[in-house]
Amino acid sequence: HRGRKKPAGKVSKPKEKVATAPGQLYSWDITYLRSPIRGEYFYLYMMLDVWSRKIVGHVVHEAENSELAARFASETYRREGSPESLILHQDNGSPMTGASLLATLQELQIQPSYSRPHVSDDNPYSESAFGTMKTRPEYPTKPFADIQAATSWVDAFVSWYNDEHRHSRIGFVTPSQRHAGQSEKLLAQRRCVYEAAKKRNPRRWSGDTRPWKVSEEVFLNPDRETLERLRN
Repeated sequence: HRGRKKPAGKVSKPKEKVATAPGQLYSWDITYLRSPIRGEYFYLYMMLDVWSRKIVGHVVHEAENSELAARFASETYRREGSPESLILHQDNGSPMTGASLLATLQELQIQPSYSRPHVSDDNPYSESAFGTMKTRPEYPTKPFADIQAATSWVDAFVSWYNDEHRHSRIGFVTPSQRHAGQSEKLLAQRRCVYEAAKKRNPRRWSGDTRPWKVSEEVFLNPDRETLERLRN
């Protein structure tokens, strides 16, 4: 640091957020999709419910800016029934910090939450969903021909992710099942099946069967005390 330039300040880790049901905590981000023109991209805006991991909104645009982000957030919020006391976590990019999105969130009474600059770990749920998408065997190795092709592929992925994908972090049920409140019944049925199987052939298990139980608390950026409690 020298001259009149303001020294870089230390940015604190975002405060811990916790969700105990759907519609309390959303996370969203934008990722690039390759277009036929070198150096130009399509932009996938995607929002998910942190508690259930369900993708609640997605759209592909040819640009990334705060106006498009504001429209996307508003449409997703209303389509999901305008959940009360909603927290929306996002990165620090210009579409997320622009005036249009901030005004929209204030109008909808959505509480914004932000990652630290250049720290992807602060927004792990969106990053994980994008990682799942881009490592699918059917993810195109060549650029999308046009925005319609990109949209069609993403639509199919979201349908698979929400309705077919058995998510390991929510007990191998689908995000749609957990979002709809069906997961506890499904996990209870699995516990019965496993216990019956162990009684029939106990030698297949050296210990207890899988518990088939998932915590009803889902944390975003947990603090040190919470991490210690979760480990123990």
